[in-house]
This record gives sequence, C-alpha cells and structure tokens, in this order.
Amino acid sequence: MPFRTALTELFALRHPIVSAPMGGVAGGALAAAVSNAGGLGLVGSGDRDWLTRELSIVADTARSAWGVGFLSWAVDLDTVRWVLDEYRPRAVMLSFGDPAPFVEAVRAAGAALMVQVTDHDEARRAVDVGADVIVAQGGEAGGHGAGRSTMTMVPTVADLAHPTPVLAAGGIADGRGLAAALALGAAGVMVGTRFEATHEAVLMPEQAKAIVAARGHDTSRNRVFDIARRSPWPSKYTARMLRNEFFDDWHDREDELRADTAAQDRYLDAVATGGAAAPVWAGEAVDLISTIDYAAEVLSKIAEEAEVALGRAARRQIDNV
Repeated sequence: MPFRTALTELFALRHPIVSAPMGGVAGGALAAAVSNAGGLGLVGSGDRDWLTRELSIVADTARSAWGVGFLSWAVDLDTVRWVLDEYRPRAVMLSFGDPAPFVEAVRAAGAALMVQVTDHDEARRAVDVGADVIVAQGGEAGGHGAGRSTMTMVPTVADLAHPTPVLAAGGIADGRGLAAALALGAAGVMVGTRFEATHEAVLMPEQAKAIVAARGHDTSRNRVFDIARRSPWPSKYTARMLRNEFFDDWHDREDELRADTAAQDRYLDAVATGGAAAPVWAGEAVDLISTIDYAAEVLSKIAEEAEVALGRAARRQIDNV
C-alpha cells in the first residue's frame, strides 16, 4: 500500500522517498527514474554545462515532480534564477550555508523550498526562512555533512520544526531505514549512497562496484580530499568517503597536507591521468548495498520493505500485550 505523509501529499508521490542531489552523480536520468517510479528525484548541482545537460534530460523525461539541489555557500543567485526560469523544477533544495538569499527567488517561481540541515541551529534557520521541507542529515551520510547521528537528529528536528515536514537522511538504504524514519517522526527519507549504486547514476563502473564491495568501516569522515583538491568547502563540513591509499597516507596529517602544495599538485596530476583514485563519496549504509540495480527497482524495494518492517513491528507489539 502507498504511504501517505506530508511529503507525499505535497508532491503527489506514491512513496515518501527522495533521491539526494549528489553533485556530479545525481543527473537527469537518475532524477527522472526516481520521479517516474513514484518518488521525488533531485538533480545534483554543478556548473552551467552540467546543469544544462542534466536538467534538460529530467525536464524532457520526468512525468511527475522533480527538483534540483544547490550548495548555498557556492551557488549564485543568477544561477538559481536561471534554473527556475528555464526548467521550472517543482522543488529546490539548499544545503550547507544560509538559504535566505535564495528564498525569494524560489518562492516567486512557485517551487517548494527544501533546506538540508546538519544541526539544530541550521534547523531553526530553516524554520525562520519558511522552508516547506527540512532534511535532517546525520553524520552517517556519504559526502559532505557534520557529526550528529541520524537517530537523534531526526526526532529532535521534527519536534523543533513541527508542523513543517522533516525528512531523515544519512545511513538509510533499505526499507527498515524508511520504517525507522517514519517512527521517529519523519515524513519520509532522502537516500543518497543507495542510488549511487544504480545504472542511472553518473558514476564510473569501478566506483559503483567499490560501493557494493565496501563495508561501513571502510568509510571515513574527513577533510583529506577537500584539501588535496583545493576545494573551498566551509571547514564546518567534513566529507564521508571510501578509504583508499591516498587517504591512508594522509588521514592523520591534514595540516601537513594543507601546507604541502607539491603533494596537492601530485595528487591532482595523478587523478587527471588516472594514476590515483578520485574520492568515492559514500555513507555508512554501504553495508546494506549488495547489487547495482535500476533506480525504480531500488525505490520499489525500499517501499515494500518498509511496509513489511512496520507490519512486523506492529505484530510484535500485539504479541507483547
């Protein structure tokens, strides 16, 4: 049976599942596949060439609501307005920074405003700017984030933000995660790493295979690759990725790497020529991923598993009475 939550009602979804707007990975094909299967697909941020290509795909092929995600600290207002005017996404998600400068443009375009938060101060800010949906991201998530646990973040943000619907993100890759999120007071989930291991994701085959082969302890939250790539991410946010040889060499020497521009040059040259592995952003939920599937199959399986999990929990409660 389809779930009915504030999220499904807002976007007319069959399933309370949103695919994360993973930069460089969540392209138009993935977003469209998720939306066409009954969830809400989000395209990840990128430069204008990336956005033009991927948003054209989703705009042409999605048959229901879809959206796009931006990094609040990195995007400019002109780009947000251009996307809203040119492609008319149903939702815009803002993450990692103050969403306020973009709120008026999103509202004027008639799009729903989603704001991802990593702590309670950010959650209060999201409420203050009038977010339609708040995404509470725990530190288990792949890619950039902070340190709070999903299990404690979600219910406290749900209480703080009520009646604004809250989504759980971080460490969710199957129906049990969706069932748990609903029990914690969320209106649905945002899933990232599980959708990386799909045929529609913009990912090298070896990277998808690495996600399938990995276990949670193979991931680490750090700044190593941001330093090596000279990426200007705000220092508040670390990034969870799969450990590799470069990380193992530098994980306890971040300050040393920051000062060693020659080492950064060598890394960038090696990645450009295929001599070193680029980071594979992935969350602790890799333990729950064993196959590379189509996005629609992933979505349907999560929903089916959640229904089973909730039914099992209800039966146990009855049995214990």
